[in-house]
Amino acid sequence: MKVLIILGSDSDADVGREVIKVLGGFSVEYEIRVASAHRSPERVEKLIAEAEGKGAKVVIAGAGLSAHLAGVVAAKTLLPVIGIPMGGGPLNGMDSLLSTVNMPGGVPVATVSVGKAGGKNAAYLAVRILALSDAALAKMLVEHKESMAKAVEKADDALHDKLKD
Repeated sequence: MKVLIILGSDSDADVGREVIKVLGGFSVEYEIRVASAHRSPERVEKLIAEAEGKGAKVVIAGAGLSAHLAGVVAAKTLLPVIGIPMGGGPLNGMDSLLSTVNMPGGVPVATVSVGKAGGKNAAYLAVRILALSDAALAKMLVEHKESMAKAVEKADDALHDKLKD
């Protein structure tokens, strides 16, 4: 396993799917689990210890509301931690965004955007981190970026064609 994904609740499965789609597209091994910083802190600690033993290089932690999961994970490991704030709740994700991004100095959590887009970006950031020591993965990332650029060019051409009519 290269990436441990911890979601604070099974209700976060839609965001988890976005993470694993991206990781799967790059053939990155992952494990996805549910654990809560508040309701099951011992489980969080156990998952981190097991992941380190299995060779994980990055942890992605997604939670909503007060969203302490990524911070708790960062406090318990030296691995890079990427936090995904979940949307919803009474503040539509603003509370989870602020809880995830406002970590004290010395306990860093890389924080991505709220919800599904955050899930995708967390996975892409994990792939970039892994690519620092994996030339094949770095090559795949370059090819992915090139395909995104080509898609933009194609969309630009299509727009010009559409506007000519």
